[in-house]
Amino acid sequence: MPMMNDQLNTGDECVVNSDDGCDLIVGIYPLSNYFFSSKPPPPPAAAVKDETLADRALRLKSKYEDVHGMRNSVEAVILVELFKHPHVLLLQSKNCIYKLPGGRLRPGESDVNGLKRKLLSKLSADDDSHRTDWEVGECIGTWWKSDFETLPYPYMPSSGKIPKECTKLYLVKLPSNQDFIVPKNFKLLAVPICQLHENRKTYGSIIAGIPQLLSRFSINMIPS
Repeated sequence: MPMMNDQLNTGDECVVNSDDGCDLIVGIYPLSNYFFSSKPPPPPAAAVKDETLADRALRLKSKYEDVHGMRNSVEAVILVELFKHPHVLLLQSKNCIYKLPGGRLRPGESDVNGLKRKLLSKLSADDDSHRTDWEVGECIGTWWKSDFETLPYPYMPSSGKIPKECTKLYLVKLPSNQDFIVPKNFKLLAVPICQLHENRKTYGSIIAGIPQLLSRFSINMIPS
């Protein structure tokens, strides 16, 4: 589990000095610093908001056959502090499926640009004057699928099949305050990392693996 420090209040996102054995320091702010509201969902959301996992597998398989290529996705790990404990922000759809903010990359799009685009769509206002300039940090994990129906693995599958899907997780730093504008077909939840740990049944393999990915970081909880 991540080390937590509520005394070190430098405000730095991370201090990287792996040669000296120092930890990566991630600064997080209280959930109460942020304002949350909603916006209408984008038109395509109406068609997929209530799909099951089996429906999603069929949809992705159809798209893969149409474009003849692997699906590349990027997702954001965004941390806040609540009750002196780090929480991860998750999107919950109406069918109770939990997701990290993010989504599929466009052809030729970089990971960082694609993730910023998805965060603007999922968590920011639509008008340019109120859009957030998201600060995307390092990639903390990569997951692979050999088939759309199978569970993701944190390594390249050894089945001999060409991977069908690759998902990368990036740490995204929040400023001390910010507005979150979420489409109405989603709920934005702050879930404690202790609740995610190995809870694959509820959150799936990728989200349940986040506490382990964060174990090499020291969490600096910055007071209001």
